[in-house]
Amino acid sequence: MMIKDYVKIERAADLSRSEVGRLGTAVLFIVAVMIFTGARYGHVEQSYLLVAAAVIGAYMAMNIGANDVANNVGPAVGSFALSLTGAIVIAAVFEASGALIAGGDVVKTVKNGIVDPADLANSDEYVWVMMGALAGAAIWLNAATWLGAPVSTTHSIVGGVMGASIAAAGWGIVNWGSVGSIAASWVISPVMGGLIAAGLLFTLERLVFFKDDPVAKARRVVPALIALMAWAFTTYLALKGVKQILEVSFTMAMVAGLVTAVAVYFVAGPMIRRAAPRLVPGRDGVNRMFTV
Repeated sequence: MMIKDYVKIERAADLSRSEVGRLGTAVLFIVAVMIFTGARYGHVEQSYLLVAAAVIGAYMAMNIGANDVANNVGPAVGSFALSLTGAIVIAAVFEASGALIAGGDVVKTVKNGIVDPADLANSDEYVWVMMGALAGAAIWLNAATWLGAPVSTTHSIVGGVMGASIAAAGWGIVNWGSVGSIAASWVISPVMGGLIAAGLLFTLERLVFFKDDPVAKARRVVPALIALMAWAFTTYLALKGVKQILEVSFTMAMVAGLVTAVAVYFVAGPMIRRAAPRLVPGRDGVNRMFTV
């Protein structure tokens, strides 16, 4: 046997160990969730359903991390704005934060906006429908990840709820008006996202990249763009997240966003101006301003 054959075998063995390690970690996570749920809620009536739902939820969570989170951080990592480790940490923190702070409306839509639980025979049937939807969405995400296909968790779970409900009670159980609105958002969202991204890129090209000294121009433009993003995010957070605690009007949210934007501008501006002299002239220097 030649040396190159030994090298191939060694590489295959290393790959196998890596695959087994990842699979083992996933199994341990699911088992840990099952044990914790059983120990914590074992006294609850029909606790086996709760344990089963927790296991399916853990399986779904891993698939969300493998596919949906990868969709979100892929552009940032690919453009070198974030390192892979930094992207994973940020995704873990903010995916959980987004669900806890502003996920209530989405949960309500999935819970009773697609199908009215009262239209099902009983509560047990509703539980099985939702567990079936969760399992179906998780399996589809798993298959898509294995195929290397970026898909949406939202599409998956909405389709899962529809399919399980139709199987349980027929086509008439689905609120087709609500489903139509959800489907419309799937078209509107990427179009709006593309238009906003194109507008921001056009602004950067005209105000920064096409100038004789892009870095000097970026020192003034980039802090303003960062402040604008802070304004938009704070306004959204006030309207969607804080409303769980207290009532916030649109005007109050806009004012809170403006105050945050001004603060961010005066914090980011000096940081960028201090970093600018160390940056190489041209596009590469400007790109470094957006790198974490």
